[in-house]
Amino acid sequence: MSRHPLWQNFFRPRTDRLSLSVQLWRDTPLLAGISERKARQLVSDMHDRQYEAGEPVFRRDDVGAGVVMIRSGRVEIRAGERVLAELAPGDFFGEVALVSEEPRTADAVATAPTELMFLMRSSLDEWVQRSPGEGACFMRNLAHVLAERLRRANQQLGEQGHHAS
Repeated sequence: MSRHPLWQNFFRPRTDRLSLSVQLWRDTPLLAGISERKARQLVSDMHDRQYEAGEPVFRRDDVGAGVVMIRSGRVEIRAGERVLAELAPGDFFGEVALVSEEPRTADAVATAPTELMFLMRSSLDEWVQRSPGEGACFMRNLAHVLAERLRRANQQLGEQGHHAS
């Protein structure tokens, strides 16, 4: 159903696709403290990709090139047949690839039609050079995210060790 232009609400702000993407990223701890303008510059360099249900996003041992944000759909992180995490829109994964060229440690598989945004290490490097203050903030944020994931992994390992005794 198309609307007649005379009856549109002229006062409602238009939300374009880039603005929605920027908001998704700004809602993560990675972009905490980064201005909307600088976040928009970073997000505008990201790559979008569509996946069908069952299609791998990446496989264990693939060399990572960046972090991934779910715009729509669902992704499972798997180790073999074991599901490690079920992720939904607004979740991000694969951030270790921003600081290391080590192989991926798990599979990521779309479990529904899914749209993803990729922040590639090379795009981040260029953005950090153009915006060193925000780049330093992003890297601190990334360090906090990685430290929190490590803390939680250690906690889970500790809990498993207590259950095994």
